[in-house]
Amino acid sequence: MKIEHVAMFVNDLEAARDFFVKYLGGRSNDGYHNPKTDFRSFFISFDDGARLEIMNKPGVSDVEKSKECTGFVHVAFSVGSKEKVDELTERFKEDGYEVISGPRYTGDGYYESCIVGIEGNRIEITV
Repeated sequence: MKIEHVAMFVNDLEAARDFFVKYLGGRSNDGYHNPKTDFRSFFISFDDGARLEIMNKPGVSDVEKSKECTGFVHVAFSVGSKEKVDELTERFKEDGYEVISGPRYTGDGYYESCIVGIEGNRIEITV
């Protein structure tokens, strides 16, 4: 069994798509729009087959994100090497994203950093 995809609602669908394509190497489909409900989405595909569905629909509540809460906390992307973690973390920092940890080795052996990415969602970058 594998996770087929993970989905998230966003306010700015195109900005979210551009974030995952620009920084994390995703490839976007052409998008979907249901004119009856005004639901819109893009599937972002990554090299290993993982997919992320980003969605937008009028009326979806937008709650403030706490740094520590129950539920899904972050999405982690493996970039292949310590050097790439360092480079991407620096790129995020230069582009104004908040780095909330790392780059560092964690107690369980990961080399990672974590940023506050698109619309306040945490993105972890690891080897």
